[in-house]
Amino acid sequence: MSEERFGEFVLVRRHVDGADGHVAELALDRPKAMNAVSTEMARSVAAACSALGDDKGVRVVVVTSTHERAFCVGADLKERNSFSDADLVRQRPVARGAYTGVLELPVPTIAAVHGFALGGGFELALSCDLIVADRTAVVGLPEVSVGVIPGGGGTQLLPRRVGAARAAELIFTARRVEAEEARELGLVDQLVEAGRDRESALALASRIAANSPVGLRAAKRALRLGHGLDLRAGLEVEDAAWRSVAFSGDRAEGVAAFNEKRAPAWPGE
Repeated sequence: MSEERFGEFVLVRRHVDGADGHVAELALDRPKAMNAVSTEMARSVAAACSALGDDKGVRVVVVTSTHERAFCVGADLKERNSFSDADLVRQRPVARGAYTGVLELPVPTIAAVHGFALGGGFELALSCDLIVADRTAVVGLPEVSVGVIPGGGGTQLLPRRVGAARAAELIFTARRVEAEEARELGLVDQLVEAGRDRESALALASRIAANSPVGLRAAKRALRLGHGLDLRAGLEVEDAAWRSVAFSGDRAEGVAAFNEKRAPAWPGE
């Protein structure tokens, strides 16, 4: 395993050996503030995502937390309490960069959630393709209770998960949802025992990373770009993604490995 720091508050671990090869972990590491997203931390998340997106050796990214009681409690309201209106305007693109950085990663992404994942913290998880949560998880978008609205994609990502009416209820009431209900509502995808979110997310990432890197990126592109389109347009998106892999080295290797009854050695191109 290799480690790289992005600023003070973000740690990237690349799992490069054995079954965990090609999995990268983006760890939120601001324990004194329960991973509240400050301006500096937002810049670091965006920078880490940019580096991971450019790394062709990375097939899956898992977003985790080093804090034992929280994934991320959202925006750093203590920092924002000192902001002027001009400060808030200047910070806005920086904050957005963190969420869009996760959302636009070209490889499959998994959030490993325990404890509090509130506001922007839950939006970081919603920006991932899959969410694995343990039984301590408490999620929610409480922004209207402090006079704002979700600004990290929550008003758009939550309805895509749970439908417009359910998302409206959760956002308008600003209520917190505990793990069991979160699983029932579809706010998280897998529910595991306390303390096993990271382990379970990494195991899932390892299973995914065993597949073709070219295929994984194309499948994610088709899923994301096709969502919300009518069927005919969606099928055109799928066809374009299929054509991008149909003549790749990965496709040739996958077919050869299947016929030779062996594990594929993906060229990644």
